[in-house]
Amino acid sequence: MSKMRWLIRSKIHKATVTEADINYAGSITIDEDLIEKAGLWPGEKVLVASNTSGARLETYVIKGKKGSGVVCMNGAAAHLIKASEEIIIMGFELSEKQINPKIILVDKNNKFLKFL
Repeated sequence: MSKMRWLIRSKIHKATVTEADINYAGSITIDEDLIEKAGLWPGEKVLVASNTSGARLETYVIKGKKGSGVVCMNGAAAHLIKASEEIIIMGFELSEKQINPKIILVDKNNKFLKFL
């Protein structure tokens, strides 16, 4: 009998938060280019961890303007993770088999550098 496990499937490493909007209903807005490179989907639940403050939270992805470099914390999450913080955005999958994750590294302007 195989066991189902939560495994990392997508990761955007060292993204910089460009905005924090507490007046938005919730979520994280991410440049569409980064969503596609990392294999995330709009509406997908993600774990966001701040390398700057240590804060961690779960939210969902909203597609941002392609090529904009936007990474915006929205709603209550903007109280925990602020503009200019360095973060990691992670998507997971429940699977009974190992997964080959898409892990990308971005520069300080949230432009794709390479797959890790």
